Amino acid sequence: MKKAFIYRPAKTSMQSGKGKTKNWLLKFEDTKSGINPLMGWESSTNTLSELNLEFSSKEEAIKYAKKNNINYELIEPKGRKIIKKSYSDNFIK
Repeated sequence: MKKAFIYRPAKTSMQSGKGKTKNWLLKFEDTKSGINPLMGWESSTNTLSELNLEFSSKEEAIKYAKKNNINYELIEPKGRKIIKKSYSDNFIK
């Protein structure tokens, strides 16, 4: 049985922008990966592990998974906790 994860990707830690974080992703679980004896790279015979599907909403991703009989795990995004500080707070403490 196919298993997938539905999640909204977090922003990259290398940039301050939030690009590519608006869409929801459906990513299949990689179950059988191993080391390729010839090159030494990690490889898999399951091509679904290479597939990432993008959806504009969470409901569309869930609907697609149910329609295609895919077991899925929904991972809700965590909210950001923003602490507003003044520049002068760096020198007061």
